[in-house]
Amino acid sequence: MALYKTHLQALYECSATYSSLPILKLPVYDAEGELRTWQPISYQQFTSDVEYFAAHLACKLSADGIPPRSVIGLWSNGMSYVDILYIYAIAWADYIPQFFSLRMPNPDVIYELLENAHGRAIIYEPELASMLSTCPCPAYSAADLRGVDIDSSFLPPVPPPRDADDIAMIFHTSGSTSGRPKLLPCNYKWLDAMVRKSAKVSPPLRQTGQDVTVAMGSMCHIGQTFMFLASFQNGACTIQPKAVTFPTDELAHMITHGGLNRLNEFPAFFAVHFRAAKLNPKLLGLLQSLDEILYSGQPMPREDEEWAYAQDLKMRNLFGSTECGAMLLSVRGGGQANPALRPIEGTSYAFVPIEDQSDDSEESAYSNANARMLELVILADSVDCPHVSMRAADGHFHTGDLFVEVAPGAYISRGRGDDWIKSENALRCDTRAIEDNVRQTCGELIVECIVVGNGRPSPALFVEAAPGLAMDDARLRREIIRRTRHFHSRRYLHERITNAKMVVVVPRGTLPRTATKGNVRRRAVEEMFKAELDAMFASA
Repeated sequence: MALYKTHLQALYECSATYSSLPILKLPVYDAEGELRTWQPISYQQFTSDVEYFAAHLACKLSADGIPPRSVIGLWSNGMSYVDILYIYAIAWADYIPQFFSLRMPNPDVIYELLENAHGRAIIYEPELASMLSTCPCPAYSAADLRGVDIDSSFLPPVPPPRDADDIAMIFHTSGSTSGRPKLLPCNYKWLDAMVRKSAKVSPPLRQTGQDVTVAMGSMCHIGQTFMFLASFQNGACTIQPKAVTFPTDELAHMITHGGLNRLNEFPAFFAVHFRAAKLNPKLLGLLQSLDEILYSGQPMPREDEEWAYAQDLKMRNLFGSTECGAMLLSVRGGGQANPALRPIEGTSYAFVPIEDQSDDSEESAYSNANARMLELVILADSVDCPHVSMRAADGHFHTGDLFVEVAPGAYISRGRGDDWIKSENALRCDTRAIEDNVRQTCGELIVECIVVGNGRPSPALFVEAAPGLAMDDARLRREIIRRTRHFHSRRYLHERITNAKMVVVVPRGTLPRTATKGNVRRRAVEEMFKAELDAMFASA
């Protein structure tokens, strides 16, 4: 049997190598909520705390008749120190964690997903207690156990790697299909690929001293799970911000007092710091002092990207997904905007020409007319190819992400070839599902609709009202929200349209169409109504 490495084994090895170095720096706030300092947590302390939590879970779950290798749900913010301890401790106690982030706030959907995975129990954020009164399985509060007496004899050894196809953990797709996300079972072969790929993504940059990076999201999603692996395997430290949308003054504090030298963030959140740096030479100097600025999940606005490269910021673009983790990387500090991406070493990908490149293709009108559009396909023999349940009939995983080849083996992203868009934090949203629901529930009120919002906090709906409709635009917006409320209640927060201000009514014939079939062009709507979208989300 091949030897597959897990995140727990990687942690155990790194804890021995870097025992006294900080693996995390936690924010410390005063009574008024002001950030004062950063508390270091050593590799040795973190590993000890994970062991402590694992011993408690092994004791509690076994006492309640839940055998090892059962699926245990974790409904958590995924950002705090205690959250991270539970994420690692569930696996260390020899259970299979199933992760639910707080962006999935409907408990009925949580129960359905847990049942689909044959989950036996759920551990939940303490603030969610009132929402779990009807939970169909044992539920445990994710309390801080560091001050609780625990019988250490219940601590199991680090669970050994199992067969390649055995499930190690369960994530979920970042967008909903048929009213809920899909299960994304992750086997030991896939986990081994994540461990080994992550070590290649963030090699040490400082000649002396420790690299310090920042958490870019919840560890209930693959993005931060992958980046935490990348960080600690190279002896680096991760600063834990209060929120992923941390303000510029907190970023400056991280750099000047927390030792931050590697910034990881989604482009929509970068934009806040870039705007501030254009007006503040001191802040610009701090950004220029960073050894790397890694952006991921969405294309960076061209203006921001060109300005960043002009200021000699050490930029690097990473392309990844929930299903595969990081897949493509640009050269660090390549010197020009929109840098080409190359597959990570050891993967097996294909870039396949798409069949339909007519003017009805959403991307064709916004790409070089002479460039051949290629879909990224993860081949079945690639170590990071996701679970068979996610693959197409040909056995491969078709990402839906489109590229053009600009040099041999070098690619530039051209968006997606399907009906999915990505929110500001790179999570997916199925626009077609929303549009179909609007047509089903509001068919007599509208003649056309389109959902947009690429890179925005949530989607927005544009509609052309039916002729002769006996209600004004404000009432129509409210009626659409009323009729579609139940549909949106089952979706992730980043997929929901729940406020009438997110519905825009335009005159009939306003929405741009394709020449042959007359389909509304999603990206053209995004560009035509950019000012309205900017204003819509200015206070979101």
